[in-house]
Amino acid sequence: MVRGKTQMRRIENATSRQVTFSKRRNGLLKKAFELSVLCDAEVAVIVFSPRGKLYEFGSSSVQETIERYQMHVKESNTNKQANGQNMEQLKDEAAGMIKTIEILEVSKRKLLGECLGSCTIEDLQQIEQQLERSVSTIRARKTQVYKEQIEHLKQKEKLLTAENAKLSEKSGGQPWQVAREQRENLPSEEQRESSTISDVETELFIGLPETRTKRLPIRN
Repeated sequence: MVRGKTQMRRIENATSRQVTFSKRRNGLLKKAFELSVLCDAEVAVIVFSPRGKLYEFGSSSVQETIERYQMHVKESNTNKQANGQNMEQLKDEAAGMIKTIEILEVSKRKLLGECLGSCTIEDLQQIEQQLERSVSTIRARKTQVYKEQIEHLKQKEKLLTAENAKLSEKSGGQPWQVAREQRENLPSEEQRESSTISDVETELFIGLPETRTKRLPIRN
């Protein structure tokens, strides 16, 4: 069987009430003292009897503890007020950011050619000019990137040429660039054959070998 909690009520008998007050008061002050010593806590207890007599205990100074308590309450209220103001400010900033995002979304759709039904001629001209400026900027950047890549390849070619020349010198051969220029300057096979034929005299004989009567030299 579960017993219900006993409801605490005021002691009607004045003598019993005074005896209970004295016992509980001494116990409360004793517990406060033990708490301050065992836990190194700052404790202050203030008790007024039914007749208005003051009983107090303070681990250091009751007045200093009260002042510390008041300062703590004041700081707590200030922090709550500041937090409330910060929350209001954050709400306003969030609302402003949401509005800005909506405006940017509408602008983005218009740049993509969407939601143009409500645009006037002036709005369409502004969108067109903005797109032209964007295209011009993109093309300029693309040209710059091409130039940078070409310059990078040229520098890489110079490094490879210099490295190849060093390797050729170490191996006792001709540098790659010099060898290529020499090959380009050499005449072709047909040119060499034509030059050889032009330097050789050829003779044309008319008639039978036994009756060669005339010899005509021919030069090409």
